[in-house]
Amino acid sequence: MAKAKLKTAKPKSAKLKSSSSQRRRGAAPKRRSLQRTAARKRPAQKFTVSHHREEDFEGGLRRYAKYRDLGIANATSGMVRAHVIRFVPPCRPEEVSKRHYHDVDFQMVYVLKGWIKTELDGQGAIVMRQGSAWIQPPRIEHVVLDYSDDCEVLEVILPADFKTVELE
Repeated sequence: MAKAKLKTAKPKSAKLKSSSSQRRRGAAPKRRSLQRTAARKRPAQKFTVSHHREEDFEGGLRRYAKYRDLGIANATSGMVRAHVIRFVPPCRPEEVSKRHYHDVDFQMVYVLKGWIKTELDGQGAIVMRQGSAWIQPPRIEHVVLDYSDDCEVLEVILPADFKTVELE
């Protein structure tokens, strides 16, 4: 078995020759060049800071939640949105438990305070507590089932402007 491995393995000099011949043909620089080009096509980003202020929590997508925009959408020219969502107590399942999905490329949620019970398609009902984080794949159907009176989450979404589609 060891002999077979030795016969099929390339000597170090062959590996060096192979990569140097790739450089001569331009394969490696093209790959790096494509990465730089992709990075250049992204919108310019600006420095921003958002300090906690109670008056920054405003109504938004849902009546049972207040949103504190963190200024990321403006700073990234619409590439990313980040906001803190504070759920308004008490939880009323008849209002919050509507199946929906978000037409996004990326969505991450992190529980800052309290807990939230949510059901995601294919995952069942899950209670997320302070310190829990999860990714909601694009267009995954989900529903909020319950939340604590002090529930707050951080949500990061790409792109900043997206559609929410209610299914019920």
